[in-house]
Amino acid sequence: MKSEPQATSSPRIFAEPAERECPECPYLRIFKSTVYVRNHDKSLKFYVDQLGFSIVADAHFDFDGRWVAIAPPDGSAVLALMAPKPGSENYKLIGRNTQIGFISEDINTTYELWRNRGVRFHHPPQQTIFGATVAGFYDIDGNSFELLGSNEISREIERQRLHATEKIEADRRTAQEFEIARRVQARLFPQTLPPLETLDYAGICIQARHVGGDYYDFLSLGHGRLGLVIGDIAGKGIAGALLMANLQANLRSQFSLARDEPHSFLQSVNRLFFQNTIDSAYATVFFADYEDSTRLLRYANCGHLCAIVLRHNGDVERLHSTATVLGLFEEWHSPIVECPLAPGDLFTLYTDGVTESFNESEEEFGEDRLIAALERHSKLPPQALLSAIVDEIKLFSPQEQHDDITLIVAKCTPAKLKQQPTRPKGRPRQSIPPRKGIPVTK
Repeated sequence: MKSEPQATSSPRIFAEPAERECPECPYLRIFKSTVYVRNHDKSLKFYVDQLGFSIVADAHFDFDGRWVAIAPPDGSAVLALMAPKPGSENYKLIGRNTQIGFISEDINTTYELWRNRGVRFHHPPQQTIFGATVAGFYDIDGNSFELLGSNEISREIERQRLHATEKIEADRRTAQEFEIARRVQARLFPQTLPPLETLDYAGICIQARHVGGDYYDFLSLGHGRLGLVIGDIAGKGIAGALLMANLQANLRSQFSLARDEPHSFLQSVNRLFFQNTIDSAYATVFFADYEDSTRLLRYANCGHLCAIVLRHNGDVERLHSTATVLGLFEEWHSPIVECPLAPGDLFTLYTDGVTESFNESEEEFGEDRLIAALERHSKLPPQALLSAIVDEIKLFSPQEQHDDITLIVAKCTPAKLKQQPTRPKGRPRQSIPPRKGIPVTK
């Protein structure tokens, strides 16, 4: 049984931050204390030049005139300098005891520094019956303040300073590590597009964080065959990125099977993903194999959102799920389904970050808006089409992005004519005369 905490002989000067005891409480700190002065510009020379404060804000308000906020070097509090109109009630408060105290980790050094700059003190630092050292001083309007210091307070200030420094350094290292992770993950996405005669295509992934769990890829299967892959990992951030890298490695290491044995290829990927991840890890994946010469698309939809085929005549087809997700079960099976394409058809793969983007009314972008956007921009080349779709999503959902946005679009085209070699200009074809003595055969 845990023992009760024992009381210490001396009370703590500084309590721990309230949010540690009340995680659900909003952050709260003292914002300002008001000091009334006669002239802002003259007072600022005192507070900035002599005390070393900095100006935080300088604004004019219709109801109260000029308002200047200043802060000590550590920025932990704000003094609001107000210059009330002569004869007003607030004007009578100029030159009062403000009851404001400043804590210094070395009161004697601060006292000497400020005194040498012309600050008027009531008296040098003096010990009080409470163990603290106090020196009172005035500003140019006669407002009085206290400069405080004590060994215990100094130790606590140093502890908090070290804690703040360590936190800044930890945040810097974390940001640096995230940036490295972002660059590494960016290299996992396809860097080149294998050329095809009858298909123009492009992909994009816009991550909600530095790294994410969405994935797309283009696999060159040889002999005019292309694998198009899109996946969505169960998880976000670093966890999702690690699983995404695992899935990418499995696909890339096994894709030689995809051309002749697509079912075995996906079974192998599933098995490796299952064996190398925790029990709850899985991914939705859409794998498609496009054959350039026949314009035939063979696919397996592993628990992913349905692909959209926008036909050249305006019809819309959805390629629904053919199997469960990858990585959740060791034994996995899926049929390979065929979908012929024709010139003018548009094939689209996407993740739920597209359709589940929501606006201020919590209304989702949805599949219907995606199809309508594809129809509006269907004449654009794939890369421009992707940009147009992303722009519409961001216009619909302008707030902070909550999930990765990943898209692949592929347009089936007529076969590209092979360019014939051309002769340089200015060199007409010349006939070769027969050699002398050799008869020309008719």
